[in-house]
Amino acid sequence: MGFFNKLFSKPLDQLCAPIAGEAVPVSVVPDPTFSEGLLGDGIAINPTDGKVCAPCDATVDMMFTTGHAVSLVADCGAEILIHVGLETVSLEGKHFTVHAKNGDKVKKGQLLIEVDLDSVKAAGFNTITPMLVCNSSEYSTFKTHTGKSVTTTDVVIELAK
Repeated sequence: MGFFNKLFSKPLDQLCAPIAGEAVPVSVVPDPTFSEGLLGDGIAINPTDGKVCAPCDATVDMMFTTGHAVSLVADCGAEILIHVGLETVSLEGKHFTVHAKNGDKVKKGQLLIEVDLDSVKAAGFNTITPMLVCNSSEYSTFKTHTGKSVTTTDVVIELAK
C-alpha cells in the first residue's frame, strides 16, 4: 500500500521560515494568543536576522502599517499570519520598514518587512516571531519542523487538505 500512496498521493504544500533563526514550537511563545493556538497552529522563530520574507507564493491580505505583522493568503489556500515580536505594535512602526502592501502578489523568499532586531530588543521587547496558519483546522496533514536553525529557504511547515 505504501507504494501506491507514494504514486498517487498529492505532494504536501510547503511553507518556508519567514525569517532566519532558531525554529521552535509555537507552544513555547510566552503569549497565550499564540502558544494556545487561539489564532491557529504554526511555528515560531527566535530570529537572528531582521529580514522577514514570504514563506511561499501568496497575496498580501493585510500589511499592518506599523510593520510588526503581515497576513498572507498562500496560493495553496493557507491563511498565514507572521507576527514579528511580542507586543511590538506599541512601537508604532519604529524600527520596522515595510516592503509590500495590501493586495501585492509576492513570491516565496520576497522581502516583506525589515526590522532592526537590536533596537527592538533594546526597547525591551521579545523578538520571537510566530508564523501561524489561521485556517490550520482545515488541513488533515499539518507537520512542523522545529528544533533547528533555519534560513528563509528552509521548509518549516508542510500541510495538505
